[in-house]
Parts: sequence; C-alpha cells; structure tokens
Amino acid sequence: MIKFNDLLAENQLIEKEIKDAMSKVVDSGWYILGNEVEKFEEEFSDYCNTKYCVGVGNGLEALHLILRAYDIGEGDEVIIPANTYIATALAVSYSGAKPVLVEPDERTYNINPDLIEGKINSNTKAILPVHLYGQPADMDPINKIAKTYDLKVVEDAAQAHGALYKSKKTGSLGDAAGFSFYPTKNLGALGDAGAVTTNDKDLADKIRTLRNYGSHKRYYNKYKGFNSRLDEIQAAILRVKLKYLDEWNNERRKMANIYLDNINNEDIILPYVPDWIDPVWHLFVIKSKKRDILQKHLKENDIKTKIHYPVPLHLQEAYSDIGYSKGDLQISEYLSDEILSLPFWVDMNKKNIKQISKTINNFVK
Repeated sequence: MIKFNDLLAENQLIEKEIKDAMSKVVDSGWYILGNEVEKFEEEFSDYCNTKYCVGVGNGLEALHLILRAYDIGEGDEVIIPANTYIATALAVSYSGAKPVLVEPDERTYNINPDLIEGKINSNTKAILPVHLYGQPADMDPINKIAKTYDLKVVEDAAQAHGALYKSKKTGSLGDAAGFSFYPTKNLGALGDAGAVTTNDKDLADKIRTLRNYGSHKRYYNKYKGFNSRLDEIQAAILRVKLKYLDEWNNERRKMANIYLDNINNEDIILPYVPDWIDPVWHLFVIKSKKRDILQKHLKENDIKTKIHYPVPLHLQEAYSDIGYSKGDLQISEYLSDEILSLPFWVDMNKKNIKQISKTINNFVK
C-alpha cells in the first residue's frame, strides 16, 4: 500500500534533533512565550523577508487576529477565494465580517484577480488571497486593486512556506500573512501552531497583545483578547525544521517533476504553473472528469489519494447563511468534482511516484 502521506518518515529524518530540542525546553522550566518562541519569530521573519513575525496558536487564529487587529468586524466584508479550505472563511466570520467569495482561475485554482473588482463595495475592507496547494496567487493585480480602493491585503500562506512570487517569498507579498504549521504542512510542527508575518510594527504589536488575553503588561489588559500562543516546544521543533525547509521544498519540486514528466493520460489534467512563480508543492493535485472512477482504480492498486476539497465552501452547511446556492459558483463546483490529490511527502520513494504515474496512465474508462 502506498500511503497518501507519511509524516513519521519525514520526522525520522531529523528525529534526534527534534527530540533534543524538546528536551531542552523540558529542562528549561519555561513553556509559554519564552526564548524558543522569540528565536523562531526572528528566524521565520528573516526567512520570509519581513520585519516581524508573531507566533500564535494555529493558522486560522493567525488570519483571525490579523483581521481583528485591523479593526475589521461587524458590517464589513472581506473578499476571499471560493475555492479554499473553510478556515479562510472562518477567520473572516470570527472577526464578525462577511466573507465574499470570488471564483478561481481555472488553470491555477487560485483566486481570479479579474473577478475581484466586481465584488468591491463600500463595506469591503480587505482581500484575503490563498496560496493554494503551495502555489502563490497572482499578487500584483490583487495589490493594485487593493491600493486603488484602500483595502488591506492579507495572505493565507498556510500551504506555501517558502514559495516564490516573482522572486519574493510568500508572507511578504501583502500587508500581513497568516501561516499554519499543522503537522502536514511543508513546515509542520508536532501539533497545532501558526504565525503572522508583516512589516507593520503597529499590527505586530497589537497581535502580540491580542494573542495573550489582550494583555500588553501582566495583569493589565488593553483589549478583549484571546488565548492564542505558540508554545515553546512547538517553536523549538519549528526552529529545527526551518533549517531544512528549503532543502525539503526542493525535494518536493523534484518529486513534482517526476509526476509531471511521467503522467501521460488524455483524461488527466496536470497542474499548471505560471512562469512567474516557484511553488513548493504542498500537494500534487490533478484533475479528471472521471475522478471518482480514477480514485477507485488507484485504491484497487493499493494507492491512497485524497480530495482537497470535496464540498465547495459556498455549499457547506455552515455557510448556508451567506446567500449562495448550487450553480452560483460553477468553477468551484466542478473543481470539487474533478480534483484529486496524489501521494506526496518528503523522502517518498521515487519508484513509488513512477508506479503511481504508470497506474494512472493505464487508467482507461
């Protein structure tokens, strides 16, 4: 059986370093907002080429705290891609604002900049593009629109650690960015963790306060804040893994190229990569009108796959109140019926990638 993902194999590559880092924290006697968090924040902001990084509890809270810190709330609207994980919309909802959905570009699956302007009104306060599957959204036109209408741009970079847009790192392409370090991410902790990157000192300072009960000084609370702190153990683990992120991203690029070079089936549409980006391949996602039959075929050949994501955001029961019906966002709907994520992880056996490719090429229905 070829697994869809193997986190254990990846972590075993640096197992001793991870355990040593954890032991160091245990022995320190300091477990919340200490030296490891401070050092990781410095190192990750340097990595992303931003001035500031604030460690928080997870990727959803990173986005939520950014919107809160910008005073986006009740009566406001935030433009997001229709084709994304629900966390993007939840961050907007948690702030009290309304998520407004924009269809994706059919080739990249990321938000289509050409459709954004038509969704802007007097209530619009921000655009929140997602760098889906590790491929940056087209940020130049998004930033141009935002400047024209005086809107904030908040990157959802949860799947794109280290990805490049016109030679610039994700996390540095808007006013602020939210990262997730969920264990499956390219830079993954061993539990929940997240961070905000920005060049805005006032924003960073406010998020540092909001993440810690709204307290800027012990027992003095400036805001009605939250408990969303990156803990010392996860920060220590992330510091170890950050040293390997570029190496592992390059490994993912090589693996993606094996898929791209070896899959040859007229029923399969391979990922499209514009020449102005360098993705980090968080996932390798193909598309087929015969997706369900193909998935069954792969399963019968002991190959596990997943669908990211099977239900479009606007058809989720949780968002039945935002006014969309089936048929309203047709591109997102057909993508949910056709996309399929193939097995993909650091240190995956290259022979397995070729075997999967061959199995796909032999698929005829």
